[in-house]
Amino acid sequence: MATEKSLAMILRVVDFSESSCVVTMMTRDFGKISALAKGARRPKGPFESAIDLLALCRVVFIHKPSDALDLLTEAKLERRFRAASRDLTRLYAGFYLAELLNELTDEADPHPELFDAAVRCWTALNGEGDVGTNVLWFEMTALRHLGHLPLWDVCAGCGQSITLAPRIPFGVLAGGVLCPQCRVGQRQVVGVRPEILQLLRTFSRDETNEFEPPMTLPADGRGELRGLVNQFFANLLGRRLRMHQYLGVLAS
Repeated sequence: MATEKSLAMILRVVDFSESSCVVTMMTRDFGKISALAKGARRPKGPFESAIDLLALCRVVFIHKPSDALDLLTEAKLERRFRAASRDLTRLYAGFYLAELLNELTDEADPHPELFDAAVRCWTALNGEGDVGTNVLWFEMTALRHLGHLPLWDVCAGCGQSITLAPRIPFGVLAGGVLCPQCRVGQRQVVGVRPEILQLLRTFSRDETNEFEPPMTLPADGRGELRGLVNQFFANLLGRRLRMHQYLGVLAS
């Protein structure tokens, strides 16, 4: 059994026994893993209180070759998510980041660039960055890296360019915008303003390695953006994410 080391973000912590817990982590080098942390719940446990939701840690774990849980042997805290002391909106957005990463990714499927983007968003939420802007930027970045990005420019049905109109049909099930012909008979279609689609195109581009949002979201577009993106993720994952109900403040 190999001992591995990596930088990790804690996504979920579930009690396993009176003294231990199961930790789900997004690691930079090995992707998402679930590991048993023995003694983590003891007041003076072996992990020195490093295991906390959204904490960024240097971890050492023993990889089990079977379906058994990996074994976490060491976790050294790098930075702790302290947004709760400043703003509940930032706290909810941080929890949403963890839930989104957990639901979108598969076990042992590394995406180092997505991990770096998550840390960038985590840092912004923990600091002074605009919450709604950084959340949308990370959502589009995650969809792009994982191959789920909707089609914003051409029809998801026939591939033709979309003609500008006051409202352009977006097929939630189809995975992108629709031309008038392909719109017929489609379910779960919402009309989106062209300026909203342009914002989504801009946030979806891969033009930099700086991991920086391209702009700050305008106030008059936040509600429409939030509703569309929430609906798309609910369809993609087959259910509404738990933290979506707390993201309404990002629409104002």
